[in-house]
Amino acid sequence: MTNKQSKKQTSNKKLNAETVLSVKDLQTHFYTKWGLVKAVDGVSFDLKKGETLAVVGESGSGKSVTSLSIMQLIPSPPGFIVGGEINLEGENLLDKSDREMQSVRGSRIAMVLQDPMTALNPVFKISDQVGETLSIHKKLKGSKLYNSIIDMLEKVNIPAAEERMKDYPHQLSGGMRQRVVGAIGVSCSPTVLIADEPTTSLDATIQAQYLRLLKDLQNEFGMAILFITHDFGIVAKMCDRVAVMYAGRIVELGDVREIFNNPKHPYTQGLIRSVPSMDEDIDRLYSIPGQPPALWDVPDGCRFSPRKETPCCDVCVNEKYEMVEIKPGHLVDGCKCCLGTCKSSKK
Repeated sequence: MTNKQSKKQTSNKKLNAETVLSVKDLQTHFYTKWGLVKAVDGVSFDLKKGETLAVVGESGSGKSVTSLSIMQLIPSPPGFIVGGEINLEGENLLDKSDREMQSVRGSRIAMVLQDPMTALNPVFKISDQVGETLSIHKKLKGSKLYNSIIDMLEKVNIPAAEERMKDYPHQLSGGMRQRVVGAIGVSCSPTVLIADEPTTSLDATIQAQYLRLLKDLQNEFGMAILFITHDFGIVAKMCDRVAVMYAGRIVELGDVREIFNNPKHPYTQGLIRSVPSMDEDIDRLYSIPGQPPALWDVPDGCRFSPRKETPCCDVCVNEKYEMVEIKPGHLVDGCKCCLGTCKSSKK
């Protein structure tokens, strides 16, 4: 069996796997002095067991707010989840109290943050921070807890784990700190792991090692990964499907190969075009013209219109629309001007 056939079979298995996380019409708004900021405005997606779903987009597109909403860690005020559902294995997390969510976070759904220096407490040893999750959710104590801490650090390839667990975060390198955060995240074998740009602070060599480690941990624990990033190179290596976010909404969702080979939304096309190619000799890298809109003043319809070479018509800008499925599993924002099917679009 060829490597390509093996990958296709693995992809089909994930496609038929059970859905462990289902987000439906999620809306998270912030009340600010500028007005109502719709940071997440009607986001919907499913995540299947053992699958890696990438969420990509520019800074301010709503990626991290989506992940914090799933974890129910939105600072309130000024932020509030005003609508939608977040179903984890059939249970709507928005119906749970703060106390009930404490038992969910870390055990059934966990998160790896992009900056390990802010994720780790500088005044506690590594053993205390890895051990906290194990003692709370698995009720481990004494020698069992001690051995489990060492075991988790060894799983994330930290050398001399028994010695390193006595260190403070500042005594470790950036790559080792990020591995410690990963150890905390997977220590209770969560169903879903949210990785919020975990490789941002790592150099290229350490980044590749960390991505390989995440894949190994996923295979060992069978968890689904929601991988938030702005790096299409990582998406190609790590992920099975990709959701492209812009101005608080998902504008395209589908299989990684399908999105790379056949992007339909002009924003997705612009992002892929922005990735440097080794085959082209160019003087200046491409960038999408303009800036993302202020989220306190966005239209109901197409939010990408001002950045297009040919702006959308008034109907597409002002009327709200649903995602459309152009192929099985490939969904695109329903703006007819962006899809090239609008009869009244400007020429």
